[in-house]
Amino acid sequence: MTYAAIILTGGKGERLGGVDKAELSYRDATLLDHVLSVVDDAARKVVVGPEKDLPGVVWAREDPPGGGPLAGLAAGLAKVTEDWVAVLAVDQPGLTKDTIARLREAGRNAVLKDDRVQWLIGYWNVAELREALPEEPRDLPLRKTLLALNPAEVSALPGEARDVDTPADLDTLHSG
Repeated sequence: MTYAAIILTGGKGERLGGVDKAELSYRDATLLDHVLSVVDDAARKVVVGPEKDLPGVVWAREDPPGGGPLAGLAAGLAKVTEDWVAVLAVDQPGLTKDTIARLREAGRNAVLKDDRVQWLIGYWNVAELREALPEEPRDLPLRKTLLALNPAEVSALPGEARDVDTPADLDTLHSG
């Protein structure tokens, strides 16, 4: 079954001094390159955020920019024609192809869970997701909308759900 991927990259990176997380170096590439490689089998790859020169990517942007992850999700979803979509944040260096495979194997809406639910590592039925989106998603909580879809919780493997939010996270990324 084909699926699409939406990668949210439009965050402000405030705790990192306004850094564009998509451009952070990771394993001889960038975090965006890494996340795109994890979903290289997706029929469509939609990146929500400032456009970069990357082939094979469909770009989207919430209008106006800066409306939060739910607004970004809505903008990305407008570019999706597949029935299922993986929704991911760009700052997830622990993601692997196996992460996506395990979410897809749930056979229903699913999110990754370690000590907490990782709302920006999920796999969703597009029709149900569109139905759940509020008419004006700007500055509304993503968690509340996705929770209403009653996703299965897929247990994270060690390190799989780590993200890059703080200078300490960035140090760990560069030393790992």
